[in-house]
Amino acid sequence: MTDPTTRVLRLLGLFQTRALWTSEELADRLGVTTRSIRRDIDRLRELGYPVRASSGTGGGYQLGAGGSLPPLLLAEDEAVAVAVCLRLAAGGTVAGVTDSAVRILAKLDQVMPARAREQVAAIHDSTVTVGTARAVVDPEVLMAASRACRDRLRATLRYVARDGEESTRRIEPATLVAVSHRWYLLAFDLDRDDWRSFRLDRVQELTVGTLRGAARDVPDPAAYITRSVTRAPYRWVATVRVQMGVEELSDRVSPLAGEVTELADGWCELVTGGESLDYLACELVMLGTQVEVLDPPELVAHLDVVCRRLHRPG
Repeated sequence: MTDPTTRVLRLLGLFQTRALWTSEELADRLGVTTRSIRRDIDRLRELGYPVRASSGTGGGYQLGAGGSLPPLLLAEDEAVAVAVCLRLAAGGTVAGVTDSAVRILAKLDQVMPARAREQVAAIHDSTVTVGTARAVVDPEVLMAASRACRDRLRATLRYVARDGEESTRRIEPATLVAVSHRWYLLAFDLDRDDWRSFRLDRVQELTVGTLRGAARDVPDPAAYITRSVTRAPYRWVATVRVQMGVEELSDRVSPLAGEVTELADGWCELVTGGESLDYLACELVMLGTQVEVLDPPELVAHLDVVCRRLHRPG
């Protein structure tokens, strides 16, 4: 890549995909020498992009906040409009926010001048949403979590559990997972030495540090979150066979309510949780098809009790 203008634009794009780059990494990506990279960095600075340099182990080049807008050629008022829409979506009903939208929001927040960032915050703070939004997430928490996952940076969060207990957790964020109308953060809990999932609407504060997390094998995010929200929070967990196709059953059972696995001959296995046996019995009856309870035995006995309740002597 020999054309300086093309190379500078490509360099700027690389800075928006990752927080920190060494000159050797940039030179390898662009097919030039580290001396050319230093000249291109100077050109970016002349154009108003605050590129910071740090030396030593773990050092490199980083695009700072407060510079010019990225080369989408958005006017400042257009960038403010985009950011306001994304923040309202993230902080109102998260069901309409995709992973790509969160990444765009994080990029805009990184490079917006202070004046534009303040304008976005002012509009967001003075806007009232009519109606009840489920799983309301603080957009600042959402953006911070997105950046921490992208750059593999350690973070500290204040978290309120399902029972109302508040705790401070030191974590290494891995990925964000959207399930139905909720956002979850999959992270390695340093104090518990294990993986944990956190509902973002229960995060009171998220502070992202500067230390990188350790290299770890991340469990399958979708499988981990689905398992944690359908089993861990509940007193009772049922495993049943359902006479229904996998597509139909998946449409009828939310990922927040159960795990569906296809079996043979038109049957599926469903794992679902509930606080009471009555709730589980009601859930299974509402499927409107043949169901065989495999576990727990208490549910099998309770279904007999429910049948006797509903039986009316002739």
